Amino acid sequence: MPVIIDKKVNLDFPLGHHLHCLIAQIPNNLRRCDSGFCLVDPDAQWARVRSILDLVAGGEGNLKKLHFLLFPETSLPVSHFDDMLAEIERSFRANTVTMFGVEHISLREYRDLLMRFREDNAEAIELVERDIDSGDVLDVPVNWCCIAVKEADGRLRVFLEAKSHPFHGEEYIDKFHDLYRGRHFYYMRSRPACFNFMAIICLDYLYRDLYTSNIRQIIDHSNQLFFTTRQGLDALFVIQCNPKPEHSAYRDVICGFYGEYLEDMPGVRETVTVFGNASDETRLEDEPRMGFGHSYVVINRGHRLSHVTLSEFATDDFDGAPVCRLRFGSGTRLLYFNLPQQHEIDPRTSRVPLKVHAIMSPGNAGGWRKVTAEELAAGYEIESENNI
Repeated sequence: MPVIIDKKVNLDFPLGHHLHCLIAQIPNNLRRCDSGFCLVDPDAQWARVRSILDLVAGGEGNLKKLHFLLFPETSLPVSHFDDMLAEIERSFRANTVTMFGVEHISLREYRDLLMRFREDNAEAIELVERDIDSGDVLDVPVNWCCIAVKEADGRLRVFLEAKSHPFHGEEYIDKFHDLYRGRHFYYMRSRPACFNFMAIICLDYLYRDLYTSNIRQIIDHSNQLFFTTRQGLDALFVIQCNPKPEHSAYRDVICGFYGEYLEDMPGVRETVTVFGNASDETRLEDEPRMGFGHSYVVINRGHRLSHVTLSEFATDDFDGAPVCRLRFGSGTRLLYFNLPQQHEIDPRTSRVPLKVHAIMSPGNAGGWRKVTAEELAAGYEIESENNI
């Protein structure tokens, strides 16, 4: 099972105020290659990613308050990895965390990147070297992501993770299709804000079995932190490119994560879970349209959300799960919202803890435009008296 590695990062988030997150729900156009799956047109994909970076750097409206930026799994061309880091370091504001999936590379290349950023990834290097010493695996494909943290003093720190759980490409008898299984997750403990968060990739969220799963490890680690420091896991970001984001397997884990009905797990009781998926324009080789999309945010049911249905988002309880869920549409969008504060609200208040600040759709010349209130109101339904 992957090792959970605690990392202290210098993030000076505003105390007592909610934080802000932007999901870039953009398409991936993927094809098979020697290193797993690669983007069909990396330059076009980089232009799309770059347009989002420019928007965040410009900080129009309240985008200057952005704290977390989330891109889908396998969404950045590896040829533009350095460009991505350079843009974040040059133009992003301090106290900003950017999480993004990168197209597949070989384990040899992944190890080289870990060595390049060894100051932040020393423990991970040791785990990878152990695997390399055990067999002929240097050419095995790696599905990986980057957590780029621009700290309060402007320093950029780069953390790398490899996906540990199988994906569609491994469902073959041919060993060639197997991917490398990552050996670690980072548990970010930010100071002085005391805000703790993690980022994992897609199926890493799911159970392997009921007793030795990634999610069980995350819960146990968070509980141990709670019992020793009275802190828990404040946010869990799940980076996806998943045609089945609402499969019953996800609902089963969400039910268990937020308490099921048998056990109280204080380390994750107030965790906000953000699932950032690719859009419905995503293509995998020449396969027919599979129906990607539907990023969503899940919080404990102790936070109340009214039943709302709009053209771009809706709220529900994920088919009776013990949660409140904000579920977005499937199109290519930028989804900007706040992360609720880590406490239940007074049941007598009408205050809504989770608010959508803006939804943006593709505009002219590769830019982005804000979806208007009239467009959002299409198909509007609300049941204010019945809360989730």
